Amino acid sequence: MSWGTELWDQFDNLEKHTQWGIDVLEKYIKFVKERTEIELSYAKQLRNLSKKYQPKKNSKEEEEYRLCWPKFCLLRQDFARYTSTRAFLATLNEMNDYAGQHEVISENMTSLITGELTRYVQELKQERKSHFHDGRKAQQHIETCWKQLEASKRRFERDCKEADRAQQYFEKMDADINVTKADVEKARQQAQLRHQMAEDSKAEYSSTLQKFNSEQHEHYYTHIPNIFQKIQEMEERRIVRIGESMKTFAEVDRQVIPIIGKCLDEITKAAESVDHKNDSQMVIEAFKSGFEPPGDIEFEDFTQPMKRTVSESSLSNSRGDGKSEPKFGGKSKGKLWPFIKKNKLSLKLGAGPEDFSNLPPEQRRKKLQQKVDELNRDIQKELDQRDALTKMKDVYIKNPQMGDAASVDHRLSELAQNIEKLRLEVQKFEGWLAEVEGRLPARNEQPRRQSGMYEPQNPSAVNSCAQDRESSPDGSYTEEQSQETEMKVPATDFDDEFDDEEPLPTIGTCKALYTFEGQNEGTISVAEGEMLYVIEEDKGDGWTRIRRNEDEEGYVPTSYVEVYLDKNAKDVYKPLQKISE
Repeated sequence: MSWGTELWDQFDNLEKHTQWGIDVLEKYIKFVKERTEIELSYAKQLRNLSKKYQPKKNSKEEEEYRLCWPKFCLLRQDFARYTSTRAFLATLNEMNDYAGQHEVISENMTSLITGELTRYVQELKQERKSHFHDGRKAQQHIETCWKQLEASKRRFERDCKEADRAQQYFEKMDADINVTKADVEKARQQAQLRHQMAEDSKAEYSSTLQKFNSEQHEHYYTHIPNIFQKIQEMEERRIVRIGESMKTFAEVDRQVIPIIGKCLDEITKAAESVDHKNDSQMVIEAFKSGFEPPGDIEFEDFTQPMKRTVSESSLSNSRGDGKSEPKFGGKSKGKLWPFIKKNKLSLKLGAGPEDFSNLPPEQRRKKLQQKVDELNRDIQKELDQRDALTKMKDVYIKNPQMGDAASVDHRLSELAQNIEKLRLEVQKFEGWLAEVEGRLPARNEQPRRQSGMYEPQNPSAVNSCAQDRESSPDGSYTEEQSQETEMKVPATDFDDEFDDEEPLPTIGTCKALYTFEGQNEGTISVAEGEMLYVIEEDKGDGWTRIRRNEDEEGYVPTSYVEVYLDKNAKDVYKPLQKISE
């Protein structure tokens, strides 16, 4: 079975068939790539799921948060207490390892299948191009020989006709008695010349015909079979290669099955370690109060004209004048009822607005700063991915056999859109952060109130935590108080302390990275790209004091400017003055 002998006249069909084979191989490569992307996406989702339900660490901030919301914040120590939650934690950890095996599948498929087949396709295309180039060259050669044969044949035919006409003309001239002997001789010589040319053309045609027959035999029985045999071997190697890749596709999955099985075994082991009796006992130890249940309430007979007495065991005794000392009534009610209302309040405050305006100013500032830091980390991750893809694209451009440079353009476009969205989010939260920092007292000021004054005494005071604060002219804040707790802030002459101060010297320059509208007193508005003077650097409160000219100075958020401190501030003052003018 040989393509060279069986398909000697199917050059065009073989060319189409081999191209179809390459298309199938490239489609399989694309299939494996999409499978690796699915595995990576699945692994990422599993990791995020495991991380989402991981207990919080016992940080100071989270401990404070837990004091406010005692039943809705699960810390790691809570998980370590009960067997069921310990089993849940073990399941989360195993799921993280489970996700790692799917990442291994993606990596192995990329290296063993996608990378290898991509290089092989480039080699296959080059080999196919070379074989069909040789085939076309052989076809062009045989066609050239055929054209030479046809030209020789036509020349021989033409010379024969010319010789026949010359012979007829000579015979006519020889029979005419009126023609001179010289003309007859001339006609005879012309006829002989034409006959000689015809003989030469005949010899040339015969030689060309023999040469063509030899070339044609060599073409169809040697050259074409050899070329087609190489094409056949190339196609068979492609078929073998795609079969081996499919086998590898299955083996990559099979290799991680034992490890995945171990993860599932560990989850089963953790589930079997759950001890309901132990957990029930832990609940008793955690919440047992030691109080005795209240006794029976005595009957009070109002029909008797006598002074009513109250049983010592009555719950109402908690409101008495302290003559009796109940074991449970006052303490139990005092503990349980406010606790229940606090839980309801916690549920109500759990879903706050996006700008955290339901929180006190300092807590709101911390939350906004955390959000800004989180968004900046996300932006950095997206930038790192963009840089990596850009380098990969440069590699693909320089080495096309390693991959298609256009394949990463879509992902680069997505990253650019994500970065732009995240930057808009950062600007939004930084605006809120600047707003709340503008109304907070400066860090070096004396606090206007003691921390104990803010602690609510009843549910209505707790509700005041969620109310918006009003900005005061001197940067402090006031709170809308309930009727039960009224707090008065003593007036100060804080603003008047700066009236007669000498202007601060410049310590450097800065460039505004974003536009900032300074609406609060003490702040100053800046435009993006504007150059200004720095007269007081950030002291840890997130604000930098700047000056535009002798009459305009104020604070701007440090994150809105890029500061260039200079030891010799006089050297930088004059160039900036020229720019401002």
